[in-house]
Amino acid sequence: LLPLMGLARLQRFGHTPIALAGGGTGMIGDPSGKAQERQLMSYEQVQANVGQVRKQLARLLDFEVKSNPAQIQNNADWLMSIPMMDFLRDVGKHFTVNYMVSKDSVKNRLESEEGISYTEFSYMLLQAYDFLYLYDLCGCRLQAGGSDQWGNITAGIELIRRVRGERAYGLVYPLVVGADGAKLGKTAHGAVYLSAERTSPYRFYQFWFNQDDADVIKYLRYYTWLTREEIDDLADQLAAHAERREAQRTLAREVTRIVHGEDALARAELASQVLFGGELSGLGASDIEEIFADVPSTDVPRTRLEGEGLPLVDLLTDTGISRSKGQARRLIENGGAYVNNRRIEGVDAVAGTSDTIDGRFIVLRQGKKTYHLVRVR
Repeated sequence: LLPLMGLARLQRFGHTPIALAGGGTGMIGDPSGKAQERQLMSYEQVQANVGQVRKQLARLLDFEVKSNPAQIQNNADWLMSIPMMDFLRDVGKHFTVNYMVSKDSVKNRLESEEGISYTEFSYMLLQAYDFLYLYDLCGCRLQAGGSDQWGNITAGIELIRRVRGERAYGLVYPLVVGADGAKLGKTAHGAVYLSAERTSPYRFYQFWFNQDDADVIKYLRYYTWLTREEIDDLADQLAAHAERREAQRTLAREVTRIVHGEDALARAELASQVLFGGELSGLGASDIEEIFADVPSTDVPRTRLEGEGLPLVDLLTDTGISRSKGQARRLIENGGAYVNNRRIEGVDAVAGTSDTIDGRFIVLRQGKKTYHLVRVR
């Protein structure tokens, strides 16, 4: 996301961003920042990934503006068809092995037990050729990427200098780490993805909302379109009332809106309110499953909910929320039992199929924060 935001910022200042999809290099795998050889993917897998990247880019880059519309180029268009002999003569001859092994991405792998295959060793030349090709095709003079791409980018600069006698440039972004030293995007639940299919908008929103006070202002600068004045104001609020988490809430809202859009943001905020007793209507089964992924759950046969329904006194007891039916009745009488965040009004109340969410779940709650998920089977 950081390099994509960099491209989007450059476009806003009048430059023409060229997003390079690795349909060709994805067949090889970049050794940069990797301790082990990547698993090779099929051509079909790589092209499917490229298609998904295109959708994500459309949320960040403007492909319609007349003055400097963004472009997407797929390096499969030129790498998959270039003859090997031509590539070795026209590209390989400009690089010595000494030059290539001096790069950190190669040197680190050579010093490891895993080593490096010739396949990944050649990646640097492919990326260098990409830069030359885009220089010729589009007049591209600047290549940007993560700091682990420095060796590959400078190889392209060198190739353009040798072959065309022209100057090109590189811009790299440092690895983003939090105050605890951990790489941003790695959590206890695994990596955080821009794809809603890999990381739901709700979990994506929560990831940003849970950022540390020490990091949130920095991330507002990196990942949002807020002005300097707006961010400075949030920094003042953070210093005065950190417990309100207004900076984190703004960060979560802005980044979720950028990556997933307004509708997904609204659903993510609605889902976030559920844990504090908010309304469940408007949420689907997939949302419920995400929100209550970490709470206790019990399977209940659908047949028990059919007909006259299942007495909630029995359901509270069966799920372990109450130790006995007597305790369940007292809980209901005292107003401390809820179904789908709505208070159970009487001890004779029942749960039926109409109380299920998409026919799959019922959410029980005791008091303010004790939840239990009923999975209807």
